[in-house]
Amino acid sequence: MTILRVILDDMLAPNPGGLPRYTAELASALIEAAPRGCTVEGFVAASPEPDYETITRRLPGLALLHKSALARRELSAAWQHGFTRLPGSGMVHAPSLFAPLSRHDRLNDGDQIAVSIHDTIAWSHPESLSPRVVSWHKAMVKRAQRYADAVVVPSHSVADQLREIADFGDRVRVIAGAPSSTLAVPVDADERAARLGLPEHYVLAIGAIEPRRGIDQLIRAMAHVHDAVPLLLVGHGVADEALASAVQDAGLDEGRVRNLGSLSDADLAVALSRASVFAYPNLEEGFGMPMLEAFAHGTPVVHSDAPALLELAADAGIVVERDGDDYPARLADGINSVLSDKALAERLHYIGTDRAKVFTWRGAADKVWQLHADL
Repeated sequence: MTILRVILDDMLAPNPGGLPRYTAELASALIEAAPRGCTVEGFVAASPEPDYETITRRLPGLALLHKSALARRELSAAWQHGFTRLPGSGMVHAPSLFAPLSRHDRLNDGDQIAVSIHDTIAWSHPESLSPRVVSWHKAMVKRAQRYADAVVVPSHSVADQLREIADFGDRVRVIAGAPSSTLAVPVDADERAARLGLPEHYVLAIGAIEPRRGIDQLIRAMAHVHDAVPLLLVGHGVADEALASAVQDAGLDEGRVRNLGSLSDADLAVALSRASVFAYPNLEEGFGMPMLEAFAHGTPVVHSDAPALLELAADAGIVVERDGDDYPARLADGINSVLSDKALAERLHYIGTDRAKVFTWRGAADKVWQLHADL
């Protein structure tokens, strides 16, 4: 029996977002796509019992869940310095850099490890992360350069950026994610929309107010959006104080921008599906999972020309050039073009849903299994 051990810690991240979704969806697909004679086991840092139950409930086909004696913080430090290996031997797949990267013998013992690097923000926008996180990312990339048998990235853009940082040779493999299976519109969508206070027309965006995400620029753009259409923000870390300051600086009326905070998957699906426009103004991105989710719901998308987003969208959205002081005005033009043209909005609806269908978790899992077979 061939065993693939998957590091599942990122499923338990306290803040919902791209990496927890990616980890859960990929692990589930790896279980479903396991070739004959292969099985999937999980590994997780020491956690409260309800967290273990969450993993086993979300991944019913998981053969075994290995539980470390170390908590996440201690295990992260141990792996950063090459201590503490996983039980057993064979294949290891890490959906992030949180991985036991150390010397091993792939040719004689069959041990192998693949890690995932989702972006290069620790280098391009270190101010978006804490100094400790930046230091950890850079240290783990160095360990990956020495010990990883393969590196999975979500886009060719990240692959190109990574080449400027570390020499991985031919070990880099591009394997994109897919829309989340948990973001389905529920049967009580109308009731949820009423509870959330969703207006008939609105622009939706996801992300905190920080420079690389461009949300502050989007808020300024709303001053030029027709018919006083409001902007609704979703996401953990959208601070009310920062939001109020950004709205005031943009000269917007109170209530023109509203913070929905963190939403359940069902509520997020409703908000995505009913938005007139989904705006993704990010100045730097490794893949663009929220944008792909909007495509999957048929919501017209206006996005920046960040290389990874151009790669993901492939002309399925309205592209806005990032460079220059008039970025907010260009964002407003893109949003207004959708709001004022029903034929354009309808065309983007169909193009977006078709584009989203290109990405599947089964396809991603098949590529991961093939990657480990190639090793």
